[in-house]
Amino acid sequence: MRELSIFVDESGSDGLSDRHYLLTVVMHDQSENIANSIAAYEGALRAKGLPDIPFHASPLMNGKDQYSGLDLRTRKMMLGSFRVFFRHMPVKYHTFAYATKQFASLDKLAGAMRRDIVNFLFDNLAELQYYDLVKVYYDNGQRSIAESLHRAVEYALSKDAVVYRSAQPSEYRLSQAADYICTMELTAIKYAEHTATATDEKFFGKWSDFKKGILKETRKKLV
Repeated sequence: MRELSIFVDESGSDGLSDRHYLLTVVMHDQSENIANSIAAYEGALRAKGLPDIPFHASPLMNGKDQYSGLDLRTRKMMLGSFRVFFRHMPVKYHTFAYATKQFASLDKLAGAMRRDIVNFLFDNLAELQYYDLVKVYYDNGQRSIAESLHRAVEYALSKDAVVYRSAQPSEYRLSQAADYICTMELTAIKYAEHTATATDEKFFGKWSDFKKGILKETRKKLV
């Protein structure tokens, strides 16, 4: 059976309190083995003496939650290790980005997301219909995304071909990859708008460095 996994992550809140709302979908053909890539990543962490904490970009960069107490050098090394891991992952992705000031309400934003997801699915329908089963993984962290995702996917694809799975980022490396992409795409927006923070610059340097380096690598997997 041909199976496709779609992992979803977001950056932003349903309260529209953030300047931008991003939604990333990561697609993985399950016939392409990722076990070796995961093993290599975890082995690299051990070799460098780094803790194997489920990757979460924002707390990593800000030294919060499970990353509290780790110095900047260690956290940079952890980000670098995940960067190498992602570079070798056989995945593709697409990110939808919205400026929240353009939407009068959460319903308006959710409607835009549904439309854009449907259009994306139809643009890639021939490839998606190749699969017997599409598994969508999302942690249901934001109500607007959960509803938009379900409606769009069920509209564009056969309900019989779709299975939804709750996905806690700590359990799936591909969920962590979606989080990684969200952070890179949001950081690109911040640099472009001249709102990058001191923390962004500590990890990524100047806009030209970020654009030619980690962003260019990431977008090689963009569809």
